[in-house]
This record gives sequence, structure tokens and C-alpha cells, in this order.
Amino acid sequence: MQPVSLQTLIAQEAANAGFSAAGIAAVPAPGSPEDQNDRQSFAEWIEQGSAGDMEYLKRRNDAGELVRSSLRIAVPWVRSVIVCVTNYNVPQPLSIDPAPDGTGWVARYAWTGQSSVDGLMPSDYHKVLLKRLERLNASLKDALGPFASKCYVDTGPLVERVYARYAGLGWTGKNTCILNQKLGSWLFLGVILTSLELPHDQHAELAADRCGSCTRCIDACPTGALTAARQMDASLCISYLTIEKRASIPLELREGIGRQIFGCDICQDVCPWNRKAPIAVDSELQPRTELVNPALDWLAELDQASFGQLFFGSPIKRAKFEGLRRNLAIAMGNSGLKRFLPRLQDWKRSDDPVLADTATWAIQQIEKRIS
Repeated sequence: MQPVSLQTLIAQEAANAGFSAAGIAAVPAPGSPEDQNDRQSFAEWIEQGSAGDMEYLKRRNDAGELVRSSLRIAVPWVRSVIVCVTNYNVPQPLSIDPAPDGTGWVARYAWTGQSSVDGLMPSDYHKVLLKRLERLNASLKDALGPFASKCYVDTGPLVERVYARYAGLGWTGKNTCILNQKLGSWLFLGVILTSLELPHDQHAELAADRCGSCTRCIDACPTGALTAARQMDASLCISYLTIEKRASIPLELREGIGRQIFGCDICQDVCPWNRKAPIAVDSELQPRTELVNPALDWLAELDQASFGQLFFGSPIKRAKFEGLRRNLAIAMGNSGLKRFLPRLQDWKRSDDPVLADTATWAIQQIEKRIS
């Protein structure tokens, strides 16, 4: 009987742990073409200012090297990366579909919930995937014996989609997302950094690039964040602006944000490959339907305490209460609806200078439309 390859073992055990697909990739050797390309590409991206205010991406070691430019720098003992994907596609409207007036958009990945005695409660995919990674890690050690490892979901010192490509799980789409021919791009990524040496004859075959001449994602980006195929200026991305950025959003970008109040799905919504993506059935990652096209009025009524209660355990808390209200003000201004003026007039008098500034702008936008 032929021994099971490491790739096959990982795929089998990952499926048992609840993942949609998985693979393993070797960390490029120091000085190899892959290693040099990864370091150079990341350094250029940082130098261009594309990381915005995300200072953790710019961290350097004592030698002046960008820590996140290479796993060989960040975690010297790592020899391979196990990458696991979880499909989160659900049968709900797209952000580009017609929607009721006065509604906003929350990125699909942040809808997640799970059943409880009180109904559907928020669930954070970071925690859900981390538990699955830990189960997978334990099962692999039972099968292979001890090895050094560390599990991460969006918090590790690496660009996960790069290793997803190395692991044969898809190609890098022109929207910079990992695209899988069968699963599309509605994918959560989790990784296990390991000390396992991956034999050369077990390296995964890289997926063919199947974007072809299509540029729908680039053409559809309202703020021009996709500056070229597979090149994103994160400082212009709606996801960055509505989640990571704490200060006022630049005036020239506010109209492009439209009704997006947390993240953005546009470049994935227009992707032809996602039309074929299967619907996920995952009890821990069900959609909270109240977050699909939510009414701006409803969310604007939240105070600090009710915000914390509604989104306890949800990725939406990352935007913070103040950030969400800023985003709501922009969406209200872009709606052009007169009924939002009383709320915006109230926010204009806020002690929060960012909210006051944004509300003032939103009022002007609405008054221009109704004058």
C-alpha cells in the first residue's frame, strides 16, 4: 500500500476539521526567485504608501528589513505553511443588486452568526477558523509526530493569499483575492506555520491564471483602489477606509464609498467566477439577515452600549462605534435623502470632530440634491 502524501493527509484532515479545501506550501528558500520577488513586491507596495495608516505592516527588524516581506525574516524556523479555506458564500443579495432606499451595506464576511438559545448570535470567523486550525494541527501531530507550529487567522506575519497560491488552492485574481476555480473567492483563509520540510516532489501544482482579459473588478472599483491587475492601493480601498482608518476620510473618496458602511464586496460581486461558487452550509457561519441591506436609520439609533451588544463577537466591532457612525454619515449623505437631515444636524454638533466634519459634508450633499 502506497503511503499517503502529506498533501493528501492535510486535505483529508482539514475536511474532517470543517474546511472546504486545504494544501501545504514550502516557504521559499532565502535568495530564491520566489523569495526575492515576494520581498521586493512587498517593499515596493509599502514604499508607494499603499498600506495607508496600517503601521503594523511597515514594521522593520533591527536589520531594517520589513518583517512581513518574508516568513524567513518574521519566523526563521518555519519551513512550510498549511493553508485552509472556508467557503462563506450564502444565498443573499449582492451589494450591486437593487436595494431599498436608505439602506447600507455590510461586507458579506461580517454577516456571520451561529445558533443560540436566543436565536442567531454573532460569530467571528477568526475564532471559528482558529478552533478548526487547532483541531487540524492536533490531528496532524497525532499522525506525523511532533513538529513546531503556530496557527493564525489574519494575524500572522505573512500574506496568506500568497501561500494559498503556492499551495495550489487558486490563483491571484486581478482584484488581489485568491480565486479558486470551483469555490470562487468567497473564502476565509487560515494558516498553520510549521517546521515540516515539504519534499520537492510533493510541492503543489500552481493553479492556472483564469482571469483572462476580464477587468470587471478593476472597472467596478468606485475609489480606484485597484490601480492595475493584482495591484491594490489599500489607502484607497473602501474596506480599509471604513474599517481600519480612524481619522476623517478624504473628501475626494467619500462619494465613491456610496452606501458601504463596513467593508466592500464590489470587486467580488462583479467577478464572473463567483457566479459559479457553491453555497456554503456552515452552522457556525450563517448569515445574520438583519445585516443584509440594513436600514441606516436603525443603525444610527444605536448608542455605545447597544452597539456593543448588537455586535459583541462580530467582526464589525473592529470599526468601533465612532467609525461606524462616521460611515453611516457618509452613506446618508450619498443617499440624498432629506429624512436623514435631523440626524445629521445632531451629529454636526457632536464632540467627535471626525463625526461633526463628516455630518457637515453629508448635509451639504443632501442639500445640493434637494435645492
